[in-house]
Amino acid sequence: MTLVLVLTTMAIFATMALALARALKGPTVYDRINAVNVFGTKTVLIIALITYITGHADLIDVALVYALINFIAVVTVLKLAKTRDLASSSEEATDHD
Repeated sequence: MTLVLVLTTMAIFATMALALARALKGPTVYDRINAVNVFGTKTVLIIALITYITGHADLIDVALVYALINFIAVVTVLKLAKTRDLASSSEEATDHD
């Protein structure tokens, strides 16, 4: 069981490194946003894995809050990348396209 946990942790860290490389090197802003989202998701997985290994069930709340913050941040950055204005409504954004 310990070998499985170590291999899982190493695989998650490897995908986090690949996502970080894509975030730094991505050709478009959307590739970089997607890489940051993947990195945040893998962070939630690491927190959940730490929760499982240590047996502290209260850390799962931290993982859930981090996942919600990650989702809200990605949606906000995508809106900013698309409209260049966070205050505009969705109807105004579609009228300009």
